[in-house]
Amino acid sequence: MLFRSQINSHLSVLIHDLAKKYGDKPALTFKKFGGEQWQTVSWNQFSLRVKQVSNALLNLNLKPQDKIAVFSQNCVHYLYTDFGAYGVRVCAIPFYATSSEQQIQYMVNDAQVRILFVGEQEQYDKAHRVFALCPSLERIVIFDSSVRISTHDPAALYFKDFIKLGENLPRQTEVEELYKQANMDDLADILYTSGTTGDSKGVMLTYGQYHAAIKANDECVPVTDKDRVIDFLPFTHIFERAWSYLCLSEGARLFINTYPHEIQESMREVHPTCMCSVPRFWEKVYIAVKAKMDEAPSFKKKLFNHALAVGRKRNVEYLANGKRPPLTLELEYKVVNKTVLSMVRKQLGLENPNIFPTAGAYVSPEVEEFILSVGIGMVVGYGLTESLATVSCVHLDKKFTIGSVGRPISNIQIKIGEDNEVLLKGPTITKGYYHRDTTNANAFDEEGFFHTGDAGYMKDGELYLTERIKDLFKTSNGKYIAPQQVESLLLVDKFIDQVAVIADQRKFVSALVVPEFRLVEDWAREHHIPFSGREELCANEKVQKMLMERVKILQQHLAYYEQIKRITLLPHHFSMEAGELTNTLKIRRPVINKNYKAEIDKMYEE
Repeated sequence: MLFRSQINSHLSVLIHDLAKKYGDKPALTFKKFGGEQWQTVSWNQFSLRVKQVSNALLNLNLKPQDKIAVFSQNCVHYLYTDFGAYGVRVCAIPFYATSSEQQIQYMVNDAQVRILFVGEQEQYDKAHRVFALCPSLERIVIFDSSVRISTHDPAALYFKDFIKLGENLPRQTEVEELYKQANMDDLADILYTSGTTGDSKGVMLTYGQYHAAIKANDECVPVTDKDRVIDFLPFTHIFERAWSYLCLSEGARLFINTYPHEIQESMREVHPTCMCSVPRFWEKVYIAVKAKMDEAPSFKKKLFNHALAVGRKRNVEYLANGKRPPLTLELEYKVVNKTVLSMVRKQLGLENPNIFPTAGAYVSPEVEEFILSVGIGMVVGYGLTESLATVSCVHLDKKFTIGSVGRPISNIQIKIGEDNEVLLKGPTITKGYYHRDTTNANAFDEEGFFHTGDAGYMKDGELYLTERIKDLFKTSNGKYIAPQQVESLLLVDKFIDQVAVIADQRKFVSALVVPEFRLVEDWAREHHIPFSGREELCANEKVQKMLMERVKILQQHLAYYEQIKRITLLPHHFSMEAGELTNTLKIRRPVINKNYKAEIDKMYEE
């Protein structure tokens, strides 16, 4: 096991303790909003900024356990603000940068937020419009200094002016006093769930939960101060948040990627060694590499497939099973790794990959196997906002099975309840939802185990998930279907971008499919199929037939009753605006069923 010297202080002083250790070493690298150049701040500069935020918050009269919220894309100010709030026992609430005005208003009023920090113009405009509807809100602080402030807005100020309120640390004696009062039971954050089924609930997260999570993850996730970690998911997402804090506690350098669509470009620019992400990211990598190989000359294809087979043998058959690869295999791997596999990784900017945790949805075994075979340390795991991210994950130094979500981290108790529901207990599990007494009473069983809503089982010390209980469909013939699993099978096809499986109370399984339009358009042109727009393309019988054939191949190993019998191609994407996706891009099934009722009914006409 790698020796690491983690600093796991209370979050109120974590950055300052790290600055004492690392001083002028680079801590954070980022681009300004809309900027081209990467800039870096040292640990000392990071610590000073955090202290300035703490002082400025006291100057705006914030008291322990008061609430602030951050409504922004990932940026360096986000971390300054959160850790500055922790320093004076103020609770920080992250909002997704894509949240709607209704969501903002609801969360600000539910948590009684006093100061709302916003990123760019879009966030400021929404905040400004709801300001009058939020009685607790006193100020809007704006990170991006190019934002145009409305002419009559006395409540708004730029972050650079907010920082001036704490510039020479005028209240540092009081701040230090608050460090001493810091405790593990205080609320650090409230994270609102994106709610695939109903209202958003605020998950309470304490400093004690963070402390326990950072310690437990340190034992099984080998991040060190040599690592270069890029942030891809929003800091609002518990996975990215907890992962970033873990990486900071190890002294790793964070590269902050502000706009998610730029992630691949950013990776090639900064060459990260670690990154946490969701399965969809790796599905897209898998599709892209496969597509590239399909077009390559046959000798190249042969070379690649051979290298992949060697990588699979070493990394999956031997190492994942806890076995030592034979010397001949090790030597062969060295050669193919140097000549072929390293080229694949270089395309992604991953010349020196260390560890890549992945969670948040079902991971297709085919994708997991592929990523491991090319020499990227993908670590599949499982967690929830309520468990402060990790419940279980693959431990790379222990035997693991493709298809599982790894072994529980230390101090987590897992119990399998009725309907095979995964129940959890331990120091990282939330005490409940903010101001939701009835929900809280139902969220825990009599022994204090938390109901996750996920079904699964334990085998040989590893956790396997089967489905989200609420998502489980029952056909009119009484057969159960797990839609997520079927959907993830289809998403590894290059022609499919989004999919929603339909089966509840229906005679058979069908699906709404959003094609990868660019590729399907290219295919149609190649096959001399005329079309004037996406509607016409999706309505074309030949296009439908081609996609249905591909769906049939992808689901061959499913039971007959689980297989999709009909599909409808949609000429546009599912969207957040229409309420069809959550902020984490999960499908809201009730909304899909309502919005596409006509298309769905049509598939079941005799």
